[in-house]
Amino acid sequence: MSSDGNHDSLIYDWNELGARPTRRRVSLNDETLRDGLQSPSVLDPKITDKIEILHHMDKLRIATADLGLPGAGPRAVADVTRLAEEIRDSKLSIKGNCAARTVLADIEPIAKIIEKTGVPIMAAMFMGSSEIRRYTEDWNLERMQKHTEQAVKFAVEHGIEAMYVTEDTTRANPATIDKLYRTAIECGARRICVCDTVGHADPHGVFALVKHVHELVKSTGEDVKVDWHGHNDRGFALSNALAAIEAGVDQVHGCAIGIGERCGNTSMDLLIVNLKLMGYLDPDLDLTMLPRYVEKVSQACGVPIPKNYPVVGKDAFETGTGVHAAAVIKAFKKNDHWLANRVYSGVPADVFGREQSITIGPMSGRSNVVFWLEHRGIEPKDEIVDRIFAAAKRFNRNFTDDEIYPLMKQPVDEWSFS
Repeated sequence: MSSDGNHDSLIYDWNELGARPTRRRVSLNDETLRDGLQSPSVLDPKITDKIEILHHMDKLRIATADLGLPGAGPRAVADVTRLAEEIRDSKLSIKGNCAARTVLADIEPIAKIIEKTGVPIMAAMFMGSSEIRRYTEDWNLERMQKHTEQAVKFAVEHGIEAMYVTEDTTRANPATIDKLYRTAIECGARRICVCDTVGHADPHGVFALVKHVHELVKSTGEDVKVDWHGHNDRGFALSNALAAIEAGVDQVHGCAIGIGERCGNTSMDLLIVNLKLMGYLDPDLDLTMLPRYVEKVSQACGVPIPKNYPVVGKDAFETGTGVHAAAVIKAFKKNDHWLANRVYSGVPADVFGREQSITIGPMSGRSNVVFWLEHRGIEPKDEIVDRIFAAAKRFNRNFTDDEIYPLMKQPVDEWSFS
């Protein structure tokens, strides 16, 4: 702890400088079980896995989850029905929504599932809005408005909460999206979603677009919530989501590990991490279970977690570098876990259910070896330390634990460095 007894004085936070809107709670919509499954490389999980993933979302206090697109066929209907029943029977706090095109054939199955289960499900009805999409599909604006009106009115008349989603909003003409949103709002939609469907936008564009949409909503005089849904084709998904929040959206969509079509969606787990660190989430929210959510999606969808993936990747809090490890070790020797989790880390490992790990490799110092041994209750005798340290300098990567133990008992020259 610093001389004045305050940990906060140890970090000068440039992130807090400059203009930032008043922090407010932002809700999250998890698209893992629908939009995320559009990735060409993922597995569609078994329903038992989907149920377990839904429970993880609920524990993370994610507000809503896309349960699927029932209009896709019988299996989708069965899975959405079972997930809705799980929300009901397990008394989960998370709410359900379902994707649907702006056609009655997609909305009718949602109405039937609501009737069968008694569980409210929002209909997220989407319509392509960009000029490039209109030209490709030979759509005219009158036809688009008619589909919008029919779909939203049908949902509202059947007691279904309506979200109106404009696909490819970030490449759409303002006049077009204004007419589509106004039509949807006039017909009863009380939530609209702005989409970066092909990952076109940068943060400046997102901010400008969301501000434009807010002005449109304000002009209607209706209480309409605004969502943001982004993709990662330019690598901007997370930055764009944060820009949308600063511009005033009420809810942001994402998928675990950022899975989704092409380059994927906004990473829900990294969004949660950053919203926590930026003060947008409930400070009492326990996020130590976040790795379990990511690991379950990884296992169920067949998507490996990259070793260098932030927070939940194997390497996120691990170092074999002498200078870095020495600083962490000194913090531990001060018996200060707050310090150890921040001295060489921009993300506090313990907040997210992880811990700092010191390994041994060619860039390690002797302190790495001593700490590794002491951490496992082994006396760091000079002979053992010398042997492991010498071997590490001859190796081409960090050792695994299983590779270090034999070094404690045999001379370095007898060790295989293959």
